[in-house]
Amino acid sequence: MDLATLLVQVDDVLYTWLLIYLLAGSGIYFSIRTRFVQIRRFKDAMNCMMEKKEGDKGVSSFQALMIATASRVGTGNMAGVATAIIMGGPGAAFWMWLMAVLGSASAFVESTLAQIYKKKEGDSFKGGPAYYIERALHARWLGIIFAISLIATFAFGFNGLQAYNIVSAFEVYVGNLQESILPTVIGVILAVCALVIFFAGDVIGKISSVLVPVMAGLYILIGVFVIITNITRIPSVLALILADAFDFKAVFGGFTGSCMVLGIKRGLFSNEAGMGSAPNASASATVSHPAKQGLAQIISVYIDTLLICSTTVFLILLTGDWAFSGYSGIPLLQQCVSRVIGPIGIHFVTVIVCLFAFTSIIGNYFYAEANILFITKNKTAMTIFRIAAAIMVFIGAGNSLDVAWSLADITMGLEAVVNIIAIVLLGRIAFAALDDYEKQKKAGLDPVFYEGSIGLNDTDVWKECGLTPDTSPAGQPGPRL
Repeated sequence: MDLATLLVQVDDVLYTWLLIYLLAGSGIYFSIRTRFVQIRRFKDAMNCMMEKKEGDKGVSSFQALMIATASRVGTGNMAGVATAIIMGGPGAAFWMWLMAVLGSASAFVESTLAQIYKKKEGDSFKGGPAYYIERALHARWLGIIFAISLIATFAFGFNGLQAYNIVSAFEVYVGNLQESILPTVIGVILAVCALVIFFAGDVIGKISSVLVPVMAGLYILIGVFVIITNITRIPSVLALILADAFDFKAVFGGFTGSCMVLGIKRGLFSNEAGMGSAPNASASATVSHPAKQGLAQIISVYIDTLLICSTTVFLILLTGDWAFSGYSGIPLLQQCVSRVIGPIGIHFVTVIVCLFAFTSIIGNYFYAEANILFITKNKTAMTIFRIAAAIMVFIGAGNSLDVAWSLADITMGLEAVVNIIAIVLLGRIAFAALDDYEKQKKAGLDPVFYEGSIGLNDTDVWKECGLTPDTSPAGQPGPRL
């Protein structure tokens, strides 16, 4: 059995028998326990997203959102969606949308927990699942396991895949990539550029906050154009998606390759809700209340799946005979766009893919670095890690399709299992923080948090307010855990 076949089989077992239930179950559980905060507090989430930074340390809520979105919004929104539709059918889009809505509640919980248990390091904040697992569950060993799984996922699995997808965008220009020197050339260029940014460090948030809105806006713009020019076909496309989503054969026939499994799998790869990645960016934000960053991350999930993934869905289903085109992944998307706006569409998609993938590489590194620091602060170890991460970008550029996707799926799945277990066990803390936030909003206040308001006494940052239950911002003790 070769490596590609083995990885595909492990990938199928992991998602078919475990993750599909964990992801859907936790999303439903958190939605019910937060009373569907992702819908009730949508307006608040929009306001929190644009809130200015509190103080002069850390990054703003918007920058944290953009770092998270930079990692979420990558070639998975394009190649992943295209692959899911070709392999699982149009119904995969519905399951992606459903998981985005349910998963955004998980995103709220994990990002709120990351804010509560973040740590100050110099003029910035660090945090994420490894940190709240260690502090709140008193299990550093489990935090280290999570950190290692995240590093493997983002620095090696995901970044290798992003490099592969950049290379695949050039297949339309050179034909057979395996016989071309192009993967090597692109791999070297990507690795060098990545290494420069990895060592620059503090520019990651600034680069992401500029590039992500621009590239997402351009891509959505072309999607809007395609929708408007094919407006009469929208009802039939939606009917096709819904019919396929609930077709017994499409959902359960060959379950590992069904529209449900592929929709959930590609949805998780795309929006990362509940996976434990975005909390690493959420912890870096300087906000007055942890729930604010939890709410902001709901918007990141919506941007990723309901806007950008949906753009890809309609670009494919509204343009041409996608089912018999002979293309898949990025080449399929390039051909679909070119049918609408001409040959320039191929070049447009190529540029957008390169921007999406490269900003994902930057965001992915940000997450991995935070978890390296959780394990060790040794400068030599950090230097070795940065070089290894850049080498993986180079190696990924020459991967095959099956190896690239399966490796990313497996490492992502293992990371998600650890985080979902942790946030289910710690969910009550996030629920209490949400109650505290909503009490203060009801009292007409701009919510300000301190640990005693929800009965905690083990955070690093939130005790600095120097408040007691008698002098809480809402004038009363918060909910006790």
